[in-house]
Amino acid sequence: MKKVSTLAVLPYALLVGVMLGASAWFSPAAWAQTFAKGGDVSWLQQMEANGYKFYNEQGVEQDCFQILKDKGINSIRLRVWVNPSMVDWVNGHCSPAEVVQMATRAKSLGFRLMIDFHYSDSWADPGQQTKPAAWATHSFAQLQQDVYDHTYSVMSALKANGVTPEWVQVGNEIPNGLLWPEGSTANFAQLTQLLNKGYDAVKAVSPASQVVIHLDKGNDNARFRSFFDRLTSNGGRYDVIGMSYYPYWLNQDYTASIAGLQYNLSDMASRYGKPVVVAEVGGDCANAPQNAYDMLVTVQNAVAAVPNRQGLGVFYWEPEGYRSFSGYQLSAWGNDGRPSTALNAFLVTPTPPVPTANLLTNPSFEADGTGTQTPTGWTSWASTAANYAADKTEGGGHTGSFRLTHWLSSAYEVSTYQLRTGLPNGTYTLRAWVQNSGGQRACQLYAKNFGGSEKKVDLPLANTWAQVQITDIQVTGGQCEIGLWSDANAGNWCNLDNVEFFRTSSPALPVTPPTAATDLSLYPNPTSNTLTIRKHPSSTAATVRVYSLTGQLVLTQTCPGSAATVELNVAGLAKGLYQVQVEEAHRVHTRQFSKL
Repeated sequence: MKKVSTLAVLPYALLVGVMLGASAWFSPAAWAQTFAKGGDVSWLQQMEANGYKFYNEQGVEQDCFQILKDKGINSIRLRVWVNPSMVDWVNGHCSPAEVVQMATRAKSLGFRLMIDFHYSDSWADPGQQTKPAAWATHSFAQLQQDVYDHTYSVMSALKANGVTPEWVQVGNEIPNGLLWPEGSTANFAQLTQLLNKGYDAVKAVSPASQVVIHLDKGNDNARFRSFFDRLTSNGGRYDVIGMSYYPYWLNQDYTASIAGLQYNLSDMASRYGKPVVVAEVGGDCANAPQNAYDMLVTVQNAVAAVPNRQGLGVFYWEPEGYRSFSGYQLSAWGNDGRPSTALNAFLVTPTPPVPTANLLTNPSFEADGTGTQTPTGWTSWASTAANYAADKTEGGGHTGSFRLTHWLSSAYEVSTYQLRTGLPNGTYTLRAWVQNSGGQRACQLYAKNFGGSEKKVDLPLANTWAQVQITDIQVTGGQCEIGLWSDANAGNWCNLDNVEFFRTSSPALPVTPPTAATDLSLYPNPTSNTLTIRKHPSSTAATVRVYSLTGQLVLTQTCPGSAATVELNVAGLAKGLYQVQVEEAHRVHTRQFSKL
């Protein structure tokens, strides 16, 4: 993350329920011992120097580190700048000496540590990688030595204070390189040499520390493949792939990008044989704490789902930096000095999502073993007989050999679809990987004939593969048609591959938005034994149903409508996130809780 006044639009970003073998699954208890639940608290020292106080949920003043620990945080991340301003509290400090002080303090409290080298005097991110002032006129050869010397010096100071960072970032969000212009990705060979100098310096002092290369937009698989393919071909040395993930800066809910994040996490681990970590994450804890909580639980689960225990953990960026100090929109602390309830997400043991069953036939267009205009399992429609020629499979698939293509040298209108029948009523998701030339009158992935209004998403303009999805498809009639529709001009094209259609929850029920008269609350949340539901009394009996995230009904309880509270015994439920539905007087209220 970066300077509050110039925050770059950051990330994006569930694995397509792909190929998780039995070896990838392990007990939550074993995972909890190694999974990093982190916070970057680089502002903390400056805040304390300015008289800021921190209070727990009961309003008792405590050390911020202790509050974070009580919220499940076990790891601390600290950024280090070369020669920062020592008068700008928000955009300065984080000097080597200050970082050593904070790292020593964190280590004494039992935290694991990540050190984040920016190689700048202030913020370094995708939009700015400014050389330190003292290095500004140095030759490239001297810049390499500067990187080595600075890294070696800080690591040595940490070692002298008994601190061995578990992870060390060489560069911060560097999709476009660092130390511009010499270390720009336009000069990738030079960028690799600079990164290798940082790697060598870390290992010279602390061979056990894992070197992290960190990019933004963790859901953008093409961005990561492009960078790490070039880094590999240029002989880059590193141990871990780090990524940022900020749905907020995309102006969309995390559910629109989480699939891309999980796919990218697993693809990076598989393609390059490296562990992965979400080195930065954040949500709107002030205005949407429940959504931020759900996002954080889901991100942790996505990292936990990376096969072979290659998902290392998740770090929240500057949770303590409340807005009256920093102006940072995604702080997880209120101006009253208390932490947001969203941080309770770190009390939840990460649980890898249950692999979903894809309900489509031939979803990757590989079944025929060759290009064809009649792919197995799929049906075509065209506006004229001649337009059927626009619809075909051909080489160049996303992960396999083949893909579906819409293209014709003249204007055309065509769709390729499957009608799935015999579906249990409930909520479904459709997602797919696509490429698109643009220029069409319409080019859409769609779902219809499921009992509600048609849902569709426009394919983005993309020469590289991008994932799109349609969520909340409420099937009520036992069937759904899904497909790709193009209404195109001559020469326009689009590609489709790895299509998924799967059930995500139990039968859909109408949900009443919270109001002063109908709202309900759950406490304590998280809970280990008893969950209390406080609701508005009514004249009719209420039915409480608890569902797992896979849609399984796990608990049902009926209570008098006059009751203002309902107590549920949840001691027998497995740890994880659950959905509670309270149905009364033909209304349904939905909330979520975490079982510890």
